[in-house]
Amino acid sequence: MTWLGRIIAIGLLLGLAACAPSKFKSYSGPQVTQIVVNKGARQMLLLHGNTVLKAYRIGLGNEPVGHKQFEGDGKTPEGLYYIDRRNPESRYHLSIGVSYPNPQDSALAASMGRSAGSDIFIHGQGPEGRVQSKQKLDWTAGCIAVTDAEAEEVYAMVRDGTPILIEP
Repeated sequence: MTWLGRIIAIGLLLGLAACAPSKFKSYSGPQVTQIVVNKGARQMLLLHGNTVLKAYRIGLGNEPVGHKQFEGDGKTPEGLYYIDRRNPESRYHLSIGVSYPNPQDSALAASMGRSAGSDIFIHGQGPEGRVQSKQKLDWTAGCIAVTDAEAEEVYAMVRDGTPILIEP
């Protein structure tokens, strides 16, 4: 292949890549001021004040009843936390981090000689989740799962520092 042929081929590949849909969406609506998760209803609400901006059906940890206490218990935490980080390269498409464990969670686990665990996220399904979620609704290790398309919305709408209230 000539140099000109190579340059044209590279240009075509870059052009095709630019046309691919991005997982990074933009959002210009009202600010999400709070996230409320109702574990029993398997629902997550994105709120601006008292106004529901979006509602999602969710999957939880594989042991969905009760508050997360230890690493590996499969439970989703309960209580007031904050969005504290984001992972654009998540194995589960996109993810935003929940500030679990808080000092009380860590102290409780330590008092029992255990680790409270960490890495609790709101995330998409990714390849593993698409298989798992077909088998059962609650499939994560303690995270809050939505579809990949919904994860893109949440990632765009929610800012770091947003409070998240996770109710039983």
